[in-house]
Amino acid sequence: MESLDGKISTGDTDNRDVDKDFPLIDGVKEGLHQYYDIEKTTDPFSLNTGRVMAKIGLNTKNEEPTKIGCSFIIIDNKPHLTEKGTEYLAKWVKHLYLVTTNENHPAFKLKEKHSNITILKYEEKIDLTNLLERMNGEHGAEKITIQSGGTLNSAFIRQGLIDKVSIVIAPCLIGGSDTASLVGGESLKTKEDLEKIKPLRLVDCKKLDNSYVHLVYEVVNGE
Repeated sequence: MESLDGKISTGDTDNRDVDKDFPLIDGVKEGLHQYYDIEKTTDPFSLNTGRVMAKIGLNTKNEEPTKIGCSFIIIDNKPHLTEKGTEYLAKWVKHLYLVTTNENHPAFKLKEKHSNITILKYEEKIDLTNLLERMNGEHGAEKITIQSGGTLNSAFIRQGLIDKVSIVIAPCLIGGSDTASLVGGESLKTKEDLEKIKPLRLVDCKKLDNSYVHLVYEVVNGE
């Protein structure tokens, strides 16, 4: 989900978040449920980051989660997830695939306790192409929904690893040059950089209630 001007957050700090802030805004909150209804139709595998998981409060949750049928692929190097947050994830999702370069990630400690934790370890840098190949070949992930931040979205898109884009546009303008957008990463500078721009082919466009819009595009990765 994004605003009309492409922002996926309501500000440039971790205290600002659309899931937390949109329910407070008249004219936006009324149709917000439609995004969550669409989100429930996600693929059996959902990819996100430890930073996003920490931002939505998993490290501080105390209640026992209700198990869901979706498996999560979480990229987390720092780590942003604590032992408590990682354990919450393991209890919450069908299977947790933790992707990291950090040999001290708390997932290693929890792996023996929770049989639904699989760690995909990389030495220095995570190879996104290799990650998707491993998830497909070793773990049967034919489709993966990527729900991460703008920087990682950019990396997947520019490497030609995204086939389809599904966007719910909320009826608001947020602004802010430092506020995260759907696609971030390094700005293009040269004529040669233009090859990183991926054309889109519109597949579906639905006007939802309360001035929300749902757009679905195929990504043209070279033909």
